[in-house]
Amino acid sequence: MQTTSAVDILSNHTADLSWQRDVYTHLHANPELSEEERETSSFIADKLRAMGDFEVHENIGGYGLVGILRNGDGPVVLFRADMDALPVDEQTGVDFASTKVSVARDGSRTKVMHACGHDMHMTAGLGAAAIIHNTREHWSGTYIALFQPSEEKASGASAMIHDGLGRIIPKPDACFGQHVVPGAAGTVMTMPGPALAGCDTITIELTGRSAHGSMPHNSIDATYLAASIVLRLQGLVGREVPPHEFGVVSVGTLQSGNSNNTIPGTARIVLNMRFYSNDVRTTLIDGIERIVRGECIASGCDSEPVITYSDHGEVTDNSTELFQTIRPVFDAILGDDSIDATAWTASEDFADIPRGLGSPYVYWTVGATPREQWDNAVKADRVVEDIPSNHMSTFIPDYEPTVAAATTAAAAAVLATLDSRSSS
Repeated sequence: MQTTSAVDILSNHTADLSWQRDVYTHLHANPELSEEERETSSFIADKLRAMGDFEVHENIGGYGLVGILRNGDGPVVLFRADMDALPVDEQTGVDFASTKVSVARDGSRTKVMHACGHDMHMTAGLGAAAIIHNTREHWSGTYIALFQPSEEKASGASAMIHDGLGRIIPKPDACFGQHVVPGAAGTVMTMPGPALAGCDTITIELTGRSAHGSMPHNSIDATYLAASIVLRLQGLVGREVPPHEFGVVSVGTLQSGNSNNTIPGTARIVLNMRFYSNDVRTTLIDGIERIVRGECIASGCDSEPVITYSDHGEVTDNSTELFQTIRPVFDAILGDDSIDATAWTASEDFADIPRGLGSPYVYWTVGATPREQWDNAVKADRVVEDIPSNHMSTFIPDYEPTVAAATTAAAAAVLATLDSRSSS
């Protein structure tokens, strides 16, 4: 008697995955914004049910869903894929490009596109589920396929937790997630420790005093106040965050006034903040609030500023032990395409799920750029200029190598963590 390893299972599985292309093109052509993933969720649920044996639960924290595959005693392993798209007008030129229109956060009509690769994540998640279902005679335990809404708003993961995910599924012994990124298509990049930055959105509402443009002495100029705050914020990272630490404060929105001869009495600033350490987060928040309140005092404001925090994402901090479990399997299956990752300054809310469930996790990235295009850009030192990236209207993964690597990596991580069954 001998046990069948994850490498052996993946090398010999017979699951037919030819349907993935149709799934991918359907999902890409039919994107839905955060909190609107009704049709996407229903489509995924139907695919899981069609595989057989999956216990499917829908409408968790919005349109989140899980498929639970119970296969005897053993570890519980969860793999997550996200579902939402972005308010982007697609310019990829593919014949299955999105023409969908929806309503953006600000109430305006907008084109919608899977510009972040979540369509690939779902396709790979379903493919991994098919492999794991097809090979269930070789493993024991419980597999959970989780499809999460509202990642782009950094709210879907916590919404699923708050809506009772922990009562619906058994507690996972391991959780996994992945994301396609610019990089040689088919490469899988892993690392232990902090892999993605934490983030916050900070909205600052300022109230001064409006006046006619000819009488500036009667005003408390909200534009001048906002500009002073923006300038002061630029020194926050450089002078208060230690040089060996990482922090970013970016001004994404600055709004004030609506005529040339009126000094505005109100202004609005929206900041994006990123960090790999919660100590740095505290430093940045303390500094932002001090600068905002200080400049309001300096301008003589009668009203306190209103500071609102939203879209929080925790640092994605991979388990070293779990990384050491899955990385050798990645290396064996993917060979030279299993490579070391470097910390990514983007942010995710995936980690809210394992944190909320009290489970360790690993999150990795998958290259999605055609290899020749990537290699030429790297040689010419023109990656930023020449390579479409996530959230761009021209971003689309090189399908074949990307779906193969993402599907294989997802299945490999799960099978490496479930118990292997003995075979004659």
